[in-house]
Amino acid sequence: MNWIQQLGATQQFVLFSTVKIVLAFAVLMFMVSYAVWVERKVSAAIQGRIGPNRAGPFGLLQPLADAVKAFLKEDFTPGHVRKVYFWLAPAIVMIPAILTLAVIPFGSTLGNPDNPMVVADLNVGVLYILGIVSLSVYGVVLAGYAANSKYPFLGGIRATAQMISYEIAMGLSVVPVVLVASDLNLSRIIAHQGGWLSWLPVLPNWHIFQSPMLFLSACIFLVASFAETNRLPFDLPEAEQELAGGYNVEYSSMKFAMFFMGEYAALILVSALMVVLFLGGWTLPVFGLDQPAGSLPGGILHVGIFLAKTGVLVFLAIWVRWMWPRFRYDQLMDLGWRRFLPLALANIVLTAGWLWWRAGA
Repeated sequence: MNWIQQLGATQQFVLFSTVKIVLAFAVLMFMVSYAVWVERKVSAAIQGRIGPNRAGPFGLLQPLADAVKAFLKEDFTPGHVRKVYFWLAPAIVMIPAILTLAVIPFGSTLGNPDNPMVVADLNVGVLYILGIVSLSVYGVVLAGYAANSKYPFLGGIRATAQMISYEIAMGLSVVPVVLVASDLNLSRIIAHQGGWLSWLPVLPNWHIFQSPMLFLSACIFLVASFAETNRLPFDLPEAEQELAGGYNVEYSSMKFAMFFMGEYAALILVSALMVVLFLGGWTLPVFGLDQPAGSLPGGILHVGIFLAKTGVLVFLAIWVRWMWPRFRYDQLMDLGWRRFLPLALANIVLTAGWLWWRAGA
């Protein structure tokens, strides 16, 4: 397009960044909508039910029906709540997931090496994500406090302890990846996983296959991500049987929908982050798909590979929710502090020792 080539470097950067932001956000919201549909279908299949089957073929228009219902329901604010915080909490829940989206490399390039498929290619992408993820607890805690009610307050307290506990394990599980890749930039971490394993060339050179320490890191990260996103078996902050819904029990209409969307957006973004750190990102070591794309179709194919890997992890989280019972709270804390934390620290020491031995050899 001649008019794009006539723009200055700064104008092209602003244009491409705006397009990437809009497309990435649109895809995220689409995935959030249909993750709910998939969850209902999977739970129905596991429990011997039918699931959504009225709104459109196979119930595919059910997310649209849910959105219309959320918009049309009365937005009721109880009189006993702390109103400013009550209105602020749902927005805060959505913000961390959207901010995390900015540094996730969802593809290689679209033919131009100067236009990577990431909104902000930060050199400290890992630190940025760990900092933003820690903000997600504030929305839940604020909702519990603002409701000025017993069950929401207990849910907020649970969320605080749970997220602090598993956030440490999640952060420590990323350290071995950073040690092996020698970089904090997520795009270069993906580039480090191209090709086939040197010692077993039938497997891709993804971090999860490179060593037992990185496999252990991936397992810790996966379980900690369930706890960070309040997914079963770690949904103690909202536990319906104990807290009648927990921190969001006083919410209705779009405020409740924002909590709902925030939970699924966080699940999708954490799954995407695991794809980047442990599963090779957009790479696939066949037909040259582990190299940056030199054309538009190749770039689109890389985006498809990335979304497919993310979708598999989202499906795994949905399957776990409907197959595993909820932990007791003492079991939740015991697993985080007495199991995962020492294991993650020992894993860092083993990884550093292995890298030192390999460098000496």
